[in-house]
Amino acid sequence: MKRRKDRQRQVISDLNLTNLIDVVFALLIIFMITAPMMTQGVQVDLPQTESENVESNESIQISITNDGEIYVDHELVSLLDFRKRFSEVFSGRSDVPVFINADKKVPYGLFVKVISEVQNAGVVKLGFLTMAPDGKSEY
Repeated sequence: MKRRKDRQRQVISDLNLTNLIDVVFALLIIFMITAPMMTQGVQVDLPQTESENVESNESIQISITNDGEIYVDHELVSLLDFRKRFSEVFSGRSDVPVFINADKKVPYGLFVKVISEVQNAGVVKLGFLTMAPDGKSEY
């Protein structure tokens, strides 16, 4: 009889990790599904080229769609208001790189006007977003 009482009093010190692992996998799947949705911006059909990538944590992005719409950091502006809006965004941040991504069907004249306005604002670091042959966008 003494043995039975000792067995009942033993503490089981094993941790059950099954529930924790299930929760972690569920969160991982949620982040894997939602992360690509957070990086979407203005949809443009980029020209293809082979070049080195430029890494930048902070930048100003200008997008020009095939319809001639101009976006400054995902905000739609007209060509007439572009200079004013870009100056507001760029003011006091002269070392920040500016990346222009334009659809390959954008008229060359519009593209040059945007570049001219950007350079007149005093941008020193100017880059262009292109599509690599493997289908990945690069700076």
